[in-house]
Amino acid sequence: MSINVVSLIDRHPRGEPIHALDGQDFKLLIRGAYLWLEKHRAVINRLNVFPVPDGDTGTNMLLTLRKSWEEIASSEEANIGKIAGKVAHGALMGARGNSGVILSQILRGVAGSLDGYSTCDGAQLSAALRSGTDTAYKGVNKPVEGTILTVCREATEAAEAIVNLNSDLRFLCQQVTRAAHRSLENTPNLLPVLKQAGVVDSGGMGLYVIFEAFGKLLNDEVIAAVEAEQEGEDADLSELGDEWGYDIQFLVYTEQVAEHEVREKLTAMGGESIVVGGSNGVIKVHVHSQDPGPFISYGASLGHLDDIVLENMTLQTLRRKGEWREPGNSNISGISSISGINDMVQGAMEELPPSALVSGDPVVNKVGIIAVAPGAGLEEVFRSLGADTVISGGQTMNPSTEEFLQAMEALPQEQVIILPNNGNVLLAAQQAAALSGKETVVLPVKTIPEGISALLAHNPLAELAEDAASMREGSQDVKSGQVTQAVSDANIDGIQVRKGDIIGIGEGKLLSKEENVDKVVLALLRKLDANEAEIITLYYGLPVTQAATEALAAKVSDAFPDCDVEVVSGGQPYYYYILSVE
Repeated sequence: MSINVVSLIDRHPRGEPIHALDGQDFKLLIRGAYLWLEKHRAVINRLNVFPVPDGDTGTNMLLTLRKSWEEIASSEEANIGKIAGKVAHGALMGARGNSGVILSQILRGVAGSLDGYSTCDGAQLSAALRSGTDTAYKGVNKPVEGTILTVCREATEAAEAIVNLNSDLRFLCQQVTRAAHRSLENTPNLLPVLKQAGVVDSGGMGLYVIFEAFGKLLNDEVIAAVEAEQEGEDADLSELGDEWGYDIQFLVYTEQVAEHEVREKLTAMGGESIVVGGSNGVIKVHVHSQDPGPFISYGASLGHLDDIVLENMTLQTLRRKGEWREPGNSNISGISSISGINDMVQGAMEELPPSALVSGDPVVNKVGIIAVAPGAGLEEVFRSLGADTVISGGQTMNPSTEEFLQAMEALPQEQVIILPNNGNVLLAAQQAAALSGKETVVLPVKTIPEGISALLAHNPLAELAEDAASMREGSQDVKSGQVTQAVSDANIDGIQVRKGDIIGIGEGKLLSKEENVDKVVLALLRKLDANEAEIITLYYGLPVTQAATEALAAKVSDAFPDCDVEVVSGGQPYYYYILSVE
């Protein structure tokens, strides 16, 4: 049977009870769960509390489970404990976002319980689910009910109640799935923000889909891969109206890799609008991304490249709209400001002791600094302020545990500080820190301005504890806001939002909605008490131009005359502006 069609029918006769599963059974269950999750990814992504273009729970859980599948895809191991161990290791390395990290902890607990067993019966499965639940709860600093944790716990409780009555794994998994569904439907009653938004918990939905896949396979159903033309059916994140980033196309001459493997790799790398086709040793690749480099390099690693096409869709859009100023009219570095990003760097340097400023010698961090940023401009800001490594990521593209580990191991320093700069990146960073042999502090900074403010307090000569404490304190000196376009209707925090509205989010709340971007920015700044601040920084993203931002900055200066207003190219997708008020 094709690996893209999964069934247990050949291994367990129809209608007969299943009393035990081995490693190959579990392998097929994981593959089926991955395919079923892929089919439901778009639906899960759209279960977003805020109507903003960053729904990525389905994608995060899918990429986490994909890494598990990659660990066992070629294994013929029959021992379920060993297969479960590989599944858990893959999930641990591939975990992305909070939902992916929690899923990896569930699988880690399951594997720990099955370690040493060649097969798994109903009682062992129930015990494994309990271990997975307990491990997941322990892995979260402040467990919240009405989330994936609740769905896992209540499904486990159902298994524990049923297994003594009927040990048939067909029946057991069917009842676990039903319990998970009931739990999922109840999540809005446990978490008011879900009820307000009119959605169930997205992570809980992802876990239910996985349980549902297990139940289907154990009850003689077949799960097939999503058809190629369906793969792009994700949450509609293109509401900003135009295309941004790069269009990358090439031919690669290779016999060593299949089309579906290339497609899966491009998806794992964060590619969009992916089309892969091939014949007779030649594969045609088409993909969109904010950074073409990794995709070209990946293609070259497979074989000889030919017919390479690289188009900058951002410039095409801006030129078509008459909003692009050719070089000579703008700072070629892509960073401009009224006061200047260089002033920020200079201000930070002036805080260093004279011994750190030896002429001709670069300042080397005693403690390695890793930051996460979602755009080329923001990446450059973090580097200019002293970050040793900047991992590309943030909203819609959360880095994995493995990416953090690789970045940490590449640093020469044995002590590391990580700036996640996004609440949905925090758990993956913490998981990597726990796995690394290096002494690591993950600062709980959840926004780009908080991360920048933390770096402004960084002393490259300080010891780890001192530097981390100073940076943590510095991160609290700023308020953050984001301006984007609503991708769905919602009623949040007393504000009725329609799809397409321009909205402003600040300090974790929906604070403003207006008919245009400039009005939202001004309203949001008032909500963030900018009239009491000294500095306002506008980090502008791909949907807007430098010229439009400078015009907006003039309005901001008029509205808040006591503030210095800075303009910095962030390059972030989807978000018109990230605002910093300090």
